[in-house]
Amino acid sequence: MYSFKNDYSEGAHPRILDKLIETNLIQQSGYGDDEYAKETKSILRRKIANELACVYFLSGGTQTNLLVLSFLLRVHEAVISAKTGHISANETGAIEATGHKVITVETISGKLTPEDIIKTLKEHALAPHVVKPRIVYISNSTEIGTIYTLVELQALFGCCQQHHLLLYLDGARLGHALTAANNDLALSDLGKYCDVFYIGGTKNGALLGEAIIFNKPELAMDFDYAIKQKGALLAKGRVLSVQFLELFKDDLYFQLAQKANSYAMQISKAIKEKGYSFLTDSTTNQLFPILPKSLIQALSQKYQFYIWKEIDHDNAAIRLITSWATEEEQVLNFIADLSDLR
Repeated sequence: MYSFKNDYSEGAHPRILDKLIETNLIQQSGYGDDEYAKETKSILRRKIANELACVYFLSGGTQTNLLVLSFLLRVHEAVISAKTGHISANETGAIEATGHKVITVETISGKLTPEDIIKTLKEHALAPHVVKPRIVYISNSTEIGTIYTLVELQALFGCCQQHHLLLYLDGARLGHALTAANNDLALSDLGKYCDVFYIGGTKNGALLGEAIIFNKPELAMDFDYAIKQKGALLAKGRVLSVQFLELFKDDLYFQLAQKANSYAMQISKAIKEKGYSFLTDSTTNQLFPILPKSLIQALSQKYQFYIWKEIDHDNAAIRLITSWATEEEQVLNFIADLSDLR
């Protein structure tokens, strides 16, 4: 049985495990004040071309979104998100549980536009009787596999600045977005055109971990208190920083994401050649092909995946995710079975 359910079915890239073992008995300061954290933060600041950026390491994506958003929002403020956004669809109401409304926007591509933002602001103009939008939340890649272009990100950031909003980018699958064939964004662009973003490790080779980057130091003032108060400050912070050091010292992070994307595109090509369509035009490691239910049932005997959306009586969209650890045999077998079972 092969799994296309997610990109964290496996543990961690062997180099990360080797590095954790290699550094295991070297004594370090706790709570993120270790030498690996300092070196990794320096590397990341160089890569985003922002030496003033504040970097923090947390264990998971939902924890990261919860901490950043609840920290930046005042009691009457809200966050704008695509309806498909992770904070809206897949985090058990974590943001709402802190007392902050998630204002959702219907989108076709999973991406927000300046027009979406302006429309939302107009709908929430009756102060003080409605919540006040303060943060715009986007994901790159999105939850349906699409990516933002440089022009789109610049336009969103410009809109946010004009309307005194903060732009926060969820980078759970950032590596896959930045290595997509049609991507024109660089990591350094995120250092210019976001207020806060994070680099996801959990879904791209790390055992666990996300790296939060505040591009403006004033936004991060006292954030370490929030991390501690919410129980997210690891005494053994080195476990996170060692992993990001290994991922970014020679761009292993991007090599792993590129591999996942490459295999996804092989599968995508084969599906198109068989005459099937897709729910979204994804160029990353998440695919949403629309297949006959009879074929889905046959494929599910050998492959694990999620049925994403019912299309009609006979067809449904499934989600296939390739990972950094996906093997060529798995991809070739799926392509062969797609043809044989048709």
